[in-house]
Amino acid sequence: MKFRLAHIINPFIANASSDLAIAQPITFKSIEIAKERAKETVDIELLAACFEEDASIVPDFIRKTAFLKKSVLELFEFNKKIKYPLIADILEKAMESSDAEFIIYSNIDIGLYPDFYLKVNELLKEGYDALIINRKRIEPQYTKVEEINQIFVQAGKSHPGFDCFVFHRSLFEKMFLENICIGVPFIEISFSQNLFHLAKKFRLVETRDFTFHLGMEIFKRRAPKEYFVYNRSEYKKLIKKLDPVLQSKNLPFSHLWLPLRIIRYGLHPCIPIRLALKLEWRKYFR
Repeated sequence: MKFRLAHIINPFIANASSDLAIAQPITFKSIEIAKERAKETVDIELLAACFEEDASIVPDFIRKTAFLKKSVLELFEFNKKIKYPLIADILEKAMESSDAEFIIYSNIDIGLYPDFYLKVNELLKEGYDALIINRKRIEPQYTKVEEINQIFVQAGKSHPGFDCFVFHRSLFEKMFLENICIGVPFIEISFSQNLFHLAKKFRLVETRDFTFHLGMEIFKRRAPKEYFVYNRSEYKKLIKKLDPVLQSKNLPFSHLWLPLRIIRYGLHPCIPIRLALKLEWRKYFR
């Protein structure tokens, strides 16, 4: 079975001193390699949703959608002006630009292993309508595109966070994403809670050979606190709207013995422990 996949990213011209200036070209190359590897098996559309001023960084093999027009700056007054786009707008560009059955969104600093699309296609054959894929952390000494084959063979370490999402296009119209912006904490939690509870058959892919990130950190806050506070507020709005469908059985690790899953929730950066406990209480006492 051959699925049509539309993979959308949000490239931008990063400051030369930023680690994203190093990561993006490597991400681009990894995507190109993965598409070439899968071209006989999977129908893949590569899409870039960006602001007009960032268009020059998009490689020719990735098709640009209509330019993003709105950023978080039009929605709130921040002391420090950073033009973060909204995840809902990026996904909307994917929906407008492609009629692919499945949409993939990944952070711009997330590279793909050569068999990424092939492995995603195999999982989708099992009937999943949503996947979240954990990355592998790679030592950050690699800084050049020419080193990508060396990156591919590194053992690396696992990472619990969420930064690559795959979902059937029918789920988009059901999602509550409010005005969550990317590049700031709470994007991962917001996106994942939608997929956990709206998908008919969800899988968390924890194996380490789908995607990679250059850097060993678990948490890395780039955004000023005021953006953190803003996204947290938007997250609270969307989780209230999702409340009617929230169930503990939809969360990852729900199959574990209660004490073990509570520990997993408490340690996981993308599953709020207070929400998990609320849903456990609801399961037994509602």
